[in-house]
Amino acid sequence: MTDTAPMPTRESPGAPTLLLVPTAREERRFFADGAWERGLALHALAGFGPVAAAARTAALVARLAPRRVLLAGIAGTYSEDVLPVGAATCFDAVALDGVGAGAGAGFRLPSQLGLPQWPAADGAAAVHERLALARPPAARAAGLLLTVCAASDGATQTGERRERHPGAGAEDMEGFGVALACALAGVPLCIVRGASNRVGERDPGAWHIDEAIDSARALAADVLATGAAWALA
Repeated sequence: MTDTAPMPTRESPGAPTLLLVPTAREERRFFADGAWERGLALHALAGFGPVAAAARTAALVARLAPRRVLLAGIAGTYSEDVLPVGAATCFDAVALDGVGAGAGAGFRLPSQLGLPQWPAADGAAAVHERLALARPPAARAAGLLLTVCAASDGATQTGERRERHPGAGAEDMEGFGVALACALAGVPLCIVRGASNRVGERDPGAWHIDEAIDSARALAADVLATGAAWALA
């Protein structure tokens, strides 16, 4: 399904909720026949990775003027005590690792360089590498979601990223891009991710993709069906 034929929504037709799913693989499972209740939201692909997701989100928000945005899909979990493989959760904030200077243990974030990705303007703080997210009051949250340009490939890189971003519960590749596009447009964003694998596990045979998507879909439906107001965490 695409956004070319917007569905009715339980919001105002002129100010719907926009549901974004990153990839076609996730979209096929997410919207399998009978698995999603029509009318909960408009929905569209976000694209793979932070650059495509940011560009796509900005274009959709400008065209559709949604009242709020929900990004849902899969992610890797840093700790199964926080987010077990196969389970899904919302997040309080999202950060980006990969824009800055250097590499490995010597990598420096925008805040360490004094170079914000977006300057302070109109009373809003500058954006360095972290943005707050909105979520329904009753939704459980796993703290920080870390967005990366390339998934962690082992214990060393995983450890370096967690040291730079204490409290990161999961790793994805789109969240910060979508969040920055929404923040610049003044649209609240909630992110739901289902854990398909542990961060650093690169063997797809060990992943639980369908289970993670099913959990993300169920939580996304709960978030949208409540109709509760979203507030910044």
